[in-house]
Amino acid sequence: MSAKIIEFLFDFGSPATYLAHTQMPRLAADTGARVDYVPMLLGGVFKATGNQSPMAVPAKGRWMGRDLARWAGRYGVPFAFNPHFPVNTLALMRGAVAVQARQPERFMPYVDAVFRAMWVEPVDLGDPAVLASTLQAAGFDPHELLAMVGDAEVKARLIANTEAAVARGVFGAPTFFVGSEMFFGQDRLDFVREAALHRGRP
Repeated sequence: MSAKIIEFLFDFGSPATYLAHTQMPRLAADTGARVDYVPMLLGGVFKATGNQSPMAVPAKGRWMGRDLARWAGRYGVPFAFNPHFPVNTLALMRGAVAVQARQPERFMPYVDAVFRAMWVEPVDLGDPAVLASTLQAAGFDPHELLAMVGDAEVKARLIANTEAAVARGVFGAPTFFVGSEMFFGQDRLDFVREAALHRGRP
């Protein structure tokens, strides 16, 4: 078992978080750390902290769109800004909690499929029919998964994850923790790498 852990707090609605996700395998290989994905609800974080999406500021949104494309080019990964943005990710994040807890071997396929549908294809995952077809194409039973999404325990877990994130100082996504040290943004992965190499968390 790895003695070093990188916690990756994420929400599918963030394009920067998608870019960070594409780099997690390399980050784990470079550091020997285990990356633990922690689903949280970005809308809940924004509400609790008074933060908002950069896209809410038109000039910043235009700049960020170009900057995200630059980073995708640097990483050599596909990226297309979702024309349906912002998409309500509540069901998607509850799905992540459910699969992580009850079908852990399917968690990364779920994460990969949702990120791809959101930021590569991209499609409107706020449309129930589109979401169902996306899940089915990824090998999931949409009815089974959506039933888990409605489970009270799953709902409570996502709320608890989000509240715990806020309590630790999280204000957006992606956020990383190496031990107690927090890093924000997919453009801070070099610092995450250094922290994992030199400190880690037993």
